[in-house]
Amino acid sequence: MEPVSHYYYSHRLKLHFWDWGQDGKPTLILVHGGLDHARNWDWVARVLREHFHVYAVDLRGHGNSAWAPGALYSVAEHVLDLSALSDIINDFPIYIVGHSLGGIVTLLYSGVYPDRVKKAVSIEGLGPPLSHRIYGPASERMRDWIEKIRNSERREPHSYPSLAAAIKRMKEANPHLSDDVAEHLTLHGTNWNADGSLIWKFDNYARPFAPYGHNADDLGQILEQIACPVLLFWGMESWATDPETDGRAGKIKNHRLIKVPDAGHWLHHDQLEIFLKETTSFLLRD
Repeated sequence: MEPVSHYYYSHRLKLHFWDWGQDGKPTLILVHGGLDHARNWDWVARVLREHFHVYAVDLRGHGNSAWAPGALYSVAEHVLDLSALSDIINDFPIYIVGHSLGGIVTLLYSGVYPDRVKKAVSIEGLGPPLSHRIYGPASERMRDWIEKIRNSERREPHSYPSLAAAIKRMKEANPHLSDDVAEHLTLHGTNWNADGSLIWKFDNYARPFAPYGHNADDLGQILEQIACPVLLFWGMESWATDPETDGRAGKIKNHRLIKVPDAGHWLHHDQLEIFLKETTSFLLRD
C-alpha cells in the first residue's frame, strides 16, 4: 500500500507527514535522520502498521516539508515540530521511533513530555559523542557555526545528471544498501530541475550543527526525565561510538541497547529483519 500525504503547521512552517493508516490502533510516529526523508521508513511502516496507526514525518527542511527561514534547524525546533504533530494527532501516550537526528528528537521529546510517551526507540540517536566539538567552548561553537553557514551561502546545491548518478551517490553514502532500496530512497529524496538533472530535497542550511542546544549537562538532565522504556540500537560498523561505553546511554533509567553486527549508521536498512524483530517485540511487550 501507499501512505496518504498530509500537511500541518508548526512555527509558521508548512510541514509534511505520511499517514499509513490503521485507525483505532495506538499511534506510532517515525522520525527520520538528518538529510533524509520520511519515505526511508517505508519497509518499517508496512510491518508496524499491523499493530499501530503509523505516521512518518518529514522534518523541517527535509522531504516535502518547508525550508525554515535563515537556518532555524536546532534540535529544539525539531522537538517543537514533533510536539505540534503529536498534539494534532492527540492520542497520548504515543509510541515514537527515531533515527540519528530523529532519534535525539525522539528522546528529547520523551524527556520534556514524559507523560506523553508510552515507549521510544532510538537508532544511533543520542547526539554526537561527548568528545565532539559541538560540546566545546561557546565562542568556538558560535564561530564554527557562523563559518559553516557563510560557506553554505556561497555553495551551489549539487545536482546529478541522471537518476542513476544520484543512486550511485546514495550507495556511496551507505554501501550496505541494495540497488532497490537505494533507488527507492533516491526517487523519494530528489526533485527534478528544469534541465532534467536531479537535486536532493533537503535544505543545505540544515547541515551545520546549531551553536546552541547541545549542552551536555542539559542533555543529560532531559534524558534523566524519560519515564518510558527505551530501546536503543547501535550499528557495530557505524562511525558513531558505543553509547554505553561513552556513558551517554546511562542517563536513561529504563533502557536496553542492542548492538547490531554488520550494520552501520542506517542499521534499519542494513539489518532490517533484526531491527523489525527486536523493535516489534519491544513495542508490543507489556
